[in-house]
Amino acid sequence: MSLLEQAGLAALRRVEPERAHRLALLALRAGLAPAPGLLSSDRLRTRVAGLPLPNPVGLAAGFDKNAEALLGLSRAGFGFVEVGAATPRPQPGNPRPRLFRLAEDSGVINRFGFNNDGMEAIAARLARRPRDMVLGLNLGANKDSADRAADFATVLRHCAEHLDFATVNVSSPNTERLRDLQGRDALAALLGGVIEARDALPRRISVFLKIAPDLDGQGLRDVAEVALAARVDAIVATNTTLAREGLRSAAASQAGGLSGRPLFDRSTRVLAHLSGLTKGAVPLIGVGGIETAEHAFQKIRAGASAVQLYTALAYGGISLVRDIVEGLDKRLAAEGFASVEEAVGTGRDDWA
Repeated sequence: MSLLEQAGLAALRRVEPERAHRLALLALRAGLAPAPGLLSSDRLRTRVAGLPLPNPVGLAAGFDKNAEALLGLSRAGFGFVEVGAATPRPQPGNPRPRLFRLAEDSGVINRFGFNNDGMEAIAARLARRPRDMVLGLNLGANKDSADRAADFATVLRHCAEHLDFATVNVSSPNTERLRDLQGRDALAALLGGVIEARDALPRRISVFLKIAPDLDGQGLRDVAEVALAARVDAIVATNTTLAREGLRSAAASQAGGLSGRPLFDRSTRVLAHLSGLTKGAVPLIGVGGIETAEHAFQKIRAGASAVQLYTALAYGGISLVRDIVEGLDKRLAAEGFASVEEAVGTGRDDWA
């Protein structure tokens, strides 16, 4: 990390968290953030859900909710980028404050509640996307929608022409009763509608499903069976957690979803369990608590074909992307793997 980035991060930590996040996005838009460009190698290049990735390290949804910093993100070293969540109509989300640093735990709690500019504004920005990036959109539902399941297909139809993939997000804990859509019958109906909308598009894009880390064993089995039956292209495991074990930070009691280092073990165990349930029939994307190349490697060993990060950027800066990508390349080489694919699932039993 450069001295300039260190100074910038130190300054941002003295600012209210949501305002600091906004300033970080503005820095990316202005070209003030590190921009290593394409990071790849023969070992790192991979294909997930039909998408050719220069490397398997992606940006998770939520960092750039409104697709405002696409150029900066496309130059930051990610193998793929997911923006959003987007809902049909703009909505302000939950009252502020709604983002809390847990510095002692290297974590964050948020209760944003799908605050975003709505699909029309976001689609206009997606239309100006850099063409040399792999780009996806996290699909959400309006809080006051009469038919939340239909909202996902609505956003997909409106934005699909600008996307490489779209993620159905039924796992955010910050929209009341949204996680109820992870139940077997509700999820089957929702995914059926989204896949039907996707299949009617003039160009096929990949559809992912993002799940919560708080599902019990039966809930996880139900999700796996429904996802396989619906033929989603990948499952993203996992979103934030409502659990609060072992936290030291003063903000630990705040309501919302917990992300960052405290989520790593929980989300990786869910990932490994899901890998066992799906038996390679659908690619998995590992998310939750990744701060280092070793974390990314362990997610891959647990069953992930690719990984995503977000919270660690608040503590390690955008240069962390390069550190993780290059470190993962070296870690794979040290273990004798000629490709990412060779390593997928090799340590599943260690985590399951």
